[in-house]
Amino acid sequence: MKKACINLLVFLLAAIGTGTLLSFQSDTTENDLMVLVKGGLLKTVDPVTNKNIEVNIKPFLLDKNLVTVAEFEAFVYATHYVTEAENFGNAGVFDDVIHQWSLIDGADFRYPFGRNKPKAEGNHPVTQVSWNDAIAYVQWKGKRLPTQWEWELAAKNGENSDQQYTWGENLIVGGQYKANTWQGSFPYYNTKEDGYAYTSPVGAFGKNKLGLTDMGGNVWQWCEDSIEPTPREAEIDPSTRKVTRGGSFLCDPMVCHGFQVKGRASSTPESSMVHIGFRCAKNP
Repeated sequence: MKKACINLLVFLLAAIGTGTLLSFQSDTTENDLMVLVKGGLLKTVDPVTNKNIEVNIKPFLLDKNLVTVAEFEAFVYATHYVTEAENFGNAGVFDDVIHQWSLIDGADFRYPFGRNKPKAEGNHPVTQVSWNDAIAYVQWKGKRLPTQWEWELAAKNGENSDQQYTWGENLIVGGQYKANTWQGSFPYYNTKEDGYAYTSPVGAFGKNKLGLTDMGGNVWQWCEDSIEPTPREAEIDPSTRKVTRGGSFLCDPMVCHGFQVKGRASSTPESSMVHIGFRCAKNP
């Protein structure tokens, strides 16, 4: 009964957040919302040494979609969880007026750009959640975060493909953008040719061959793995970081081509940013 109530709450929050009713089935199970990735030998590149490596990956389940604002709100409602951004009182926001990152007071998952900006829509990916916040959510769901290698294999559609993006070789196919990214010249202007200045509704750009959405662009996605900072990053903060994959709406291919399959970034586990979200994984 409790699970059914939470699912109904997610539906209502998403509907309120978007002004439209979303399709809803009360008998949908968690596994129905996930894709089985069969695993195998992933041929990739070590992010530290830049050497070619092979990683053996066991079968795993991965959420079809990013965690939405409505889904995270349901978690907060059920558990009374307080995010790190709320505890700190601020979070990282890219200001497209002054063209730089700032810590904005009051920014959190409900108001990702600050309290004087619009509230986040329920069917958009949740942002302003730290790695620690993501861990709290996935544990509540009985799941986990994917490893960076699991994420990459899923982005490659379970194959050892060399294609640039999860959907193919080109950002624009048939006159349509395949991902939510930055068009124009970062950080100075964004032409918004893909239809979005910031996040887009989860799944707005379609699915890859495995049935996964937003496996390139929209928001970076927290992964389980730790990684040491680069020398440049260590000058700012020497702390161990957590890997993110997938790129975001702020990625200009001439500056940050993070929405490629091989795209990778990182941030400290307590960081909350306007362009980082997550999805859940699970053992079969």
